[in-house]
Amino acid sequence: MTAPAYQQMIFLNLPVNDLDASKKFFTELGYSINPQFSDANAASVVISDTIVAMLLTKPFYSTFTKKEIADATTTSEVLICLSAESREQVDELVEKAVAAGGTASDQVQDPGFMYGRAFDDLDGHTWEVVWMDPSAIEG
Repeated sequence: MTAPAYQQMIFLNLPVNDLDASKKFFTELGYSINPQFSDANAASVVISDTIVAMLLTKPFYSTFTKKEIADATTTSEVLICLSAESREQVDELVEKAVAAGGTASDQVQDPGFMYGRAFDDLDGHTWEVVWMDPSAIEG
C-alpha cells in the first residue's frame, strides 16, 4: 500500500484592522478558527483541508515584511478566488459575507459555462467565488 499523495497547502496571510471582528466575520461565513495557530496577534481561519487564511494584526503582519502594508479598501493587492460546487453556493457565500458586514461587488461573471461573484471582507480584501460547469471542464 502506498502513502497518500502529498497535498500542497496555501496559507493566505492577510493584515487586518480588528482581529476579533475579522474572526467573527469569517466564522459567520461558515469557516472555523484553528485555536492551535491563533493568539492575540493572529487567527488561523480554516477554509478547507488545503486552504488557510492567516488573519494577522497589522503590527504583527509588519514583522514579516519591510514593505508598506496596502490599504485594501483603496488599493488592489490580491484577488483571492474560491471554487464553489454550484451557482447557488456562490450566491450563498456572497450573501453570508454581506450579512456579516462585507460588501458585495456589483459585477457578476456569467458567460454560461461559469458563474462568479465577489465580495470584500471587513478590511477590503477581495474574495471571488466561482462555479464552473463540470461538463465544460471535461470538454
